[in-house]
Amino acid sequence: MELLGNWSYPTKILFGAGRIKELSDLVKNFGLLNPLFVTDKSLVNQSIAKNTVNNLISNGYSGLVFSDVDPNPNEINLNDGLKVFKSGNHDSVIAFGGGSALDLGKMIAFMCGQDLEIWDFEDIDNWWMKADAAAIVPIIAVPTTAGTGSEVGRASVITNSKTYEKKIIFHPKVLPSGVIADPELTIGMPHQITSGTGMDALAHCIEAFCSPHYHPMGQGIALEGMRLVKENLLLAYNDPVNLSARAHMMSAAMMGATAFQKGLGAIHAISHPIGALYNTHHGTTNAVIMIDILDFNRNAIEPKIIDAANYLGIDHGFEGFKNFIFELCQNLDIPKNLSELGVEDPDINLITDIAMRDPSVSGNPRVMTRENTKKLIETLF
Repeated sequence: MELLGNWSYPTKILFGAGRIKELSDLVKNFGLLNPLFVTDKSLVNQSIAKNTVNNLISNGYSGLVFSDVDPNPNEINLNDGLKVFKSGNHDSVIAFGGGSALDLGKMIAFMCGQDLEIWDFEDIDNWWMKADAAAIVPIIAVPTTAGTGSEVGRASVITNSKTYEKKIIFHPKVLPSGVIADPELTIGMPHQITSGTGMDALAHCIEAFCSPHYHPMGQGIALEGMRLVKENLLLAYNDPVNLSARAHMMSAAMMGATAFQKGLGAIHAISHPIGALYNTHHGTTNAVIMIDILDFNRNAIEPKIIDAANYLGIDHGFEGFKNFIFELCQNLDIPKNLSELGVEDPDINLITDIAMRDPSVSGNPRVMTRENTKKLIETLF
């Protein structure tokens, strides 16, 4: 079966190997004249980025690039990008890369015409309604990893460089107008990025599936996303040029990000402050803490996990599901705990305080209190 498709859900998606060649046509079809190409420091000099920019230039676009994007992008990166966007009179953004570049590119498009500061649009209540929707410019997203699913998300995660908190900034118009999902772009990912981003996709699917909120569409998408990760992540890790596995992982990443409209939970609530404070890779952090949080939530999620295990062909219910996660992490060389991940001398109280302010807390199936969350975080080391 050829893994190729033109989809309109949850946005316009051109999916399949080699489709990056259609980027200029997509820009033209949207009527965009001067897009800013946003990528990250590690990608800007690689052939996949250079070839894409050169293709844009050959089709009459400026090809101007902004790449000052940190692994955990912050408002300093954003302000630098906004200066480049405004000085170049750009009318749109092409966000090219992993979750960091996609998140920052989306925020440049969002903030370029706003009068308030970015933190005024945090995903709290209806704060997003304070934004001038007409001032948000179009976004085209081109993922080069398979994990965050930011290419189909209506939000970005931006770190506050002063408070070391990751903030979720939401607006419906932050959903990219178009996506090119080309698995060939992911072939060059280092092993640890393949594993970390893949486990991020799995975390999105598991937390969405276990969230107590009512969203049957998200429930079904999350379950199938888990299946794609189970059957393809290790294949992509062990055989980086396996395009079929790479393609299925790109689909799983988009499915996880679509499904978590249903909610996230303690994995993300705790992973966000750890990443912001200690600069750990987000997806890898999710993987390290996943089993402990399954245990933390067990009484509230065991029937759902048993259903998922049955669908995935995993024997022995909840314990079998946990063992699947354990063996997958072992085979992906995921660190066994946060200390092994490199988090030294952790400030448990600070991590707890920030975690309790994270919006993902509201989607956790077990009520998170400061007391039980602090105890949980202590076990992660």
